[in-house]
Amino acid sequence: MCAGAAQSVALGSSAVSDKHADEGRNVTGQVLSKADQPLSEAIVYLKNTKTLTIKSFITEKDGGYRFHGLTPNVDYEIYAEYQGQKSGAKTLSSFDNRNNVTLNIRIDVK
Repeated sequence: MCAGAAQSVALGSSAVSDKHADEGRNVTGQVLSKADQPLSEAIVYLKNTKTLTIKSFITEKDGGYRFHGLTPNVDYEIYAEYQGQKSGAKTLSSFDNRNNVTLNIRIDVK
């Protein structure tokens, strides 16, 4: 898989494609080391807590990731992995009414 590629593991529903980027919520951000260095080719996981569907995104050279077209009334958990190290999980709450959310994720790289 190449950097920046998104994939979806369906555990109960189908994935939303990029053609729906203007619909729903969007979450973007960077995966960074504790020293604020971008981590390219980290894997970001986004879990829909209602359907248990998990989407993943391999970060770009600048550590950037993005997920578009998320259902507004669903909570999501987001975390990243890089070279065997895992970040803590963050929650994107359905009560957060922003359409565009930026979440930077930090991983303690050893």
